[in-house]
Order: sequence, then C-alpha cells, then structure tokens
Amino acid sequence: MGDDKLRLIAAELITQVKKSVTIDWNLRESARARIKVMVKRILNKYGYPPDLQEEAVKTVLAQAELLCVDWALAN
Repeated sequence: MGDDKLRLIAAELITQVKKSVTIDWNLRESARARIKVMVKRILNKYGYPPDLQEEAVKTVLAQAELLCVDWALAN
C-alpha cells in the first residue's frame, strides 16, 4: 500500500475512533467490540490486506487506549 492510502486510512481511523470513544470504553467489552468492527470496516474499505488486518486492529486499539482519556475528556 502506498503512503497516501495509509495516510487516508489513518485519518479516517482517528476521526471515527475519536467519535466512538467513551471514558470507560476500554473497560466495556461491547464498546471495544464495536470499535474493533469499525476499524475492520475501514481497513476493508481501503483494501488493506486481510492477512495483516488483525495485527493492525490490535495496534489501533492499543494506541487508542493510550489516547482515550484525553479524547473522552475533550468530548
């Protein structure tokens, strides 16, 4: 995948995950599952390789966990 496409994916992921984050999202399994599905849909939309998606989803969730407190407080 090219850098431009990855940049588009990252921008959409940030926007959508920020909208979905709540203060306790990382504690509630249903909220985590909803975000995980959303991330997979975005990756599929942009043709992200299926064999790399699971690792990408884990990375996005791990990064979101680190940033979620700031995002949730900003909403």
